[in-house]
Parts: sequence; structure tokens; C-alpha cells
Amino acid sequence: MQMIKGNTGDWEIVIGLEVHAQITTNSKLFSGASTQFGNEPNQNVAFVDAGMPGMLPVINGKAIEHAVRTGLALGAQINLRSIFDRKNYFYPDLPQGYQISQYLDPIVGKGEILLDMPEGVVKKVGVTRIHVEQDAGKSLHEYNPKFSYIDLNRAGVALMEIVSEPDMRSADEAAAYLKKLRSIVRYIGTCDGDMEKGSMRCDANVSVRKPGGELGTRCEIKNVNSIRFLHKAIEFEAMRQVEIIESGGKINQETRLFDSAKGETRTMRTKEDAHDYRYFPDPDLLPLEITQGFVDDIKKSLPELPDQKKNRYMETMGLSAYDASVIVAEQENAQYYEELLKGKHEPKIAANWMTGELFGRLNKMGVDISQSPISAQKLGGLIVLIEDNTISGKIAKDVLDLMFETGKDAAVIVEEKGMKQVTDTGAIEKVIDEVMTANPDKVAEYRSGKDKLFGFFVGQVMKVSGGKANPAAVNDLLKKKLS
Repeated sequence: MQMIKGNTGDWEIVIGLEVHAQITTNSKLFSGASTQFGNEPNQNVAFVDAGMPGMLPVINGKAIEHAVRTGLALGAQINLRSIFDRKNYFYPDLPQGYQISQYLDPIVGKGEILLDMPEGVVKKVGVTRIHVEQDAGKSLHEYNPKFSYIDLNRAGVALMEIVSEPDMRSADEAAAYLKKLRSIVRYIGTCDGDMEKGSMRCDANVSVRKPGGELGTRCEIKNVNSIRFLHKAIEFEAMRQVEIIESGGKINQETRLFDSAKGETRTMRTKEDAHDYRYFPDPDLLPLEITQGFVDDIKKSLPELPDQKKNRYMETMGLSAYDASVIVAEQENAQYYEELLKGKHEPKIAANWMTGELFGRLNKMGVDISQSPISAQKLGGLIVLIEDNTISGKIAKDVLDLMFETGKDAAVIVEEKGMKQVTDTGAIEKVIDEVMTANPDKVAEYRSGKDKLFGFFVGQVMKVSGGKANPAAVNDLLKKKLS
């Protein structure tokens, strides 16, 4: 829980998120128009999407299947009967004058998401509901300072609105929630989670209160399109509200936008309540009724989910909660790790080299695992050389750097550079003798009781050997020689 330090003491943040996730379908929710991203403006538009009179909506079955699939992945209640409503409001990019959505009778009810927070803390966040709705179009202002241009390519695209309970108490928790939700929908294939393309957007409801007190007035930050911006927007908004209250002001319920360039939120419009939208059942759509058999078949097809995979890695492979969480956070990470384990490596060693050395280098390059120049097979080849004592762990780090630079296999680099580890005890003894002869005073000090000097001798032997001496053999032989 994150507290804000104000002039009058601590303040608690209360956060609920509404995430709009574009459902992975080839056509829109109520028409056969394409959902292809990047097409020329107004190319993906059917008569229904354009709000032409007399055009009737037809439900996309795949969108319904994916909504149920998402609900099951969140352990949520699936409602076999749901109703599509008309949510009335007037925007230039909403040609029908209303949005077909769901309100009191959504297709998915209550569920939950578990968040892996620092120090092994698991935070449970409730999901209130998931409802299916159509997206609006897009207003464009960059073409002319005096006019708004309308692109209806997104109008009618199928969305899931995933509404959380107000269970989050910090920007860190909200960011972890969005990241976890994004991971889940990507695992199950119901949304690609590409926030840059608008496939996932987030509205954050933020209020502040004295710890344990009554809920304060909330403000909604609209259409946040990155996890980093969500974190910044919540922190700014919470502090803004505290400063207003402490100076004697009052928080107005309103919708705000986050200005990423300035790092601040600003007023967009006064917040509407549900009655302002004049919801009523869409007269062109019968209640949606699905069978339990339909739900059961979808449940059987679910893949291993992130939490299940994490628990398996911890229980059967002995990974730490941290390493397991890092690996399962993205489906591509888990696939890479599974591929790596096909080499029969010790799971902990494989995890350490993947999450530590490999990820560290990828982060410096600014790329993710899907763009890694080192395949799982190539990293496995490096780990083999460590496991069979061909090279030491220290040399292996240098080899990995050369693999990134050259694209060559580890075995080739080790052979070309003469980096093989020295395991010949005779050769190691010779180096130890050289070091002891060069440092007679240190030898005398060690033998007089200064045991801490042992590390000095190890370092010197490794230095003289160019880092090639087998560390275990060095330790054993040094102990014998020095004593």
C-alpha cells in the first residue's frame, strides 16, 4: 500500500481500472468489415458501422467465444444469458449516435487477478465484470487546424471492457494489474495487447481518502495507452487531489486526460453517470443465450495460464518465486525457457542465465526476447560448456558478449579464442607455486592465522591463469598448498 504524505498526514489512494481490450477477430462485432490495422482511413467500414438506416447488427460468434475464454482465464462467473444495450451519447466519430454495449447483464461476472508484488507479496484484485461492446471511430485533428476529420476504421471493432474492483492502493499495483491482465489475454489469444496500436487502453478511476476512511470523489483518467503512463498519471492525479483537499477545495467528479509530454492530467469533461447514457436493451438484438456445453468446451481448450505455469516451475523445477514470475510474465519468455530446457539443462542454471545474463543484455539493447539475436538453442550451447567444465561461469559471460557481437556459437568462440578452462591439476599447481613464490609475505600472514587472505590467492591464481583455471580445483589445491 502506498501512502501520500500530505500536510495533514497520510492519504490513501483508491484505484479501479477499466481496461478496453480489442478482441482478436478478423471482422467487427456486428459486421463483416475487416479489423486490419494500418489500412487507409475509412477503408474498413460496412453500412452497419457507418450507422446507415435499416442496417441490422449480426453478432460475431468468435468475439463471444473470446469473451467467455477471457472470463474463464480470470476464474470468473460466465453468464449464460446476457443482454446488449444501447448506450446513448453523441460524438462525431460515433455515427449511430449510440454504442452497442452491455450494462446490467454482462456476459462475464465476478473474477479475480493475482498480482506478484515485491518481496513475495501476492495481491488479489477483484474483477467486477467483463462486457462486450463496439468501439467508436477516431477523430483526427492533425490535417487541418480548423476541422476534425473522421476515420471509422475502428468503429464497430469488438472490445472487451474488463472492469476491476477498486482494490488497488498504489500506482505500482495498478501497473502490475495491467501488466498481468495483458499477459493473460496474450496467453489465451483473445487480445494481442499491443498498446501502441490501441489494442489495449485503460481508464483509471482515482480517488484519495484518509486511511480506512470513506471513499473520496473519484476522477477518471481516460484512454491511457501505456503501463508507464498509467503509473505516472495515477501518481500525479493522487497528489493533485490531496493538494486540492488540503487547501480547502473540493474534488469534482470528472473525466480527465493524461498529457504525457507534461506528465500531468487535465480536465476533459464533467463525468457522466449511468443515467446520462439512457441505457436500454437494443431492439435489434435478442438476449444472447449460450449453453453450459459451449462454456465447458472453451474451458477444456485453455492453455496453461501464467499462474499455473509459475507454480509448476516453482514446485517441479525449484525456481524461486521471482525467477518463475519473470519467466512467465510474457508468453514469449516462457516459450524460450521451455525450448531451453529441451537441452536437459539444470532448470535453475538455465533460469539464471536467461533472466540474468541474457535479459540484462537484451534490456541494454532495448529489445525483448522475441528479437533476441541469441536463440534458446545457442544459449543452451553456452550452458553445456559451463556444465561440462569446458569454461568457467566468468569466462562464459565474456563468451556471451562475443556471441551477441558475432552471432557465432559458443563452442566456436571458445575454440577460436582458446578460452577452454584449465582442469589439469599439474598446470594449476604450477600457477599456484608461482603466486606463492611472488608473495612470500602474504603466505606467512595466511599461515599465521589471517584466513581472509585466501581470497587474495584465489584472485591472483585466476589472474595469472587468464581466468581459465577451474575454480573448484584452484580452491582445493590452494588449501593444500597454503596449509
